[in-house]
Amino acid sequence: MPLPASILCPLRSDCRTMNIIAPSFAILDQLDQQSLAVRIEYCGRICYKSEDRITQESALPFVAKMAEHGHNSVLEMGVVTLELCADDSAAADLFLRQPKYLHISRDGSRLLITASIRAWRELLVSQPDCAVVRAACALLHERHPYFFSAVLPHGGLAPAPSITVRKMPLDEVERLPPDKLLKHRHVAVRFVVNRAVTHELVRHRACSFLQESQRYCRYSADKFGSEVTFIRPMFWEEDSEEYALWRQAMEETERLYLRLLETSTAQAARTVLPNSCKTEIIVYANLEQWRHIFRLRCSKVAEPSMREVMVPLREEFARRFAALSA
Repeated sequence: MPLPASILCPLRSDCRTMNIIAPSFAILDQLDQQSLAVRIEYCGRICYKSEDRITQESALPFVAKMAEHGHNSVLEMGVVTLELCADDSAAADLFLRQPKYLHISRDGSRLLITASIRAWRELLVSQPDCAVVRAACALLHERHPYFFSAVLPHGGLAPAPSITVRKMPLDEVERLPPDKLLKHRHVAVRFVVNRAVTHELVRHRACSFLQESQRYCRYSADKFGSEVTFIRPMFWEEDSEEYALWRQAMEETERLYLRLLETSTAQAARTVLPNSCKTEIIVYANLEQWRHIFRLRCSKVAEPSMREVMVPLREEFARRFAALSA
């Protein structure tokens, strides 16, 4: 069926808003110096494209709302390391349950456990009778009640007196021996990449992800209602014939997208956009998982766009974290 003439007619030149940028990344190591609420809000605002709403007082209301409504992917951005002293029976009970998403190291009666707020919440709901889980959540609830108020078991939390818990500061985590540092030191990276790279990243299921969400973006108030940004392919030189053909295809895509905007919502119109369209995603993982990612995504058989981003990121990690080469 031929397209209607109204669709085929050209747009005015002043409607052209296509933007082409290179892929990029930013290591968000400074986030770990901030409170859990500040970390979660920063990452969550990227998802909802509302970073302009961040203020000195906005973190707690934002996080409380996320916890109340169960936006668990946002709560994964709050990772904490706890040091617990527990007797053999309590530690054995924890290991027998094989809890998911906890990174655990044991040294006698001393347990180091690194996990996200989401992981602790889900364990509290699914295994409220576990003494270690109750003790850890009791400490976190005391410091951050907005995280756990919606999932507290009946009767509240009464941790076993035989278990002591404290939050391990980041500087202590940094001083752990290499084998433990790889497991307990988490690092977030913010990627601005095309959709193909994003799809490859989310295949690493052991990591935590937070991607800008088309369902929640405030299209009426931000640039996504009227701007198309594409990620420049790194395969071709900008003066090559192949790059010219790619750009021509993107210009045609933009034309159709802007035409759809005249009769559709931005969420619906964006379904026409291709893999070259820009996406932002935060990946949060420990150093052990990052090392695994680099091994796969920097190899010669890796997806080329992914390799172009991952090779310089691996070099930056190697400069910052000596444990990766241990």
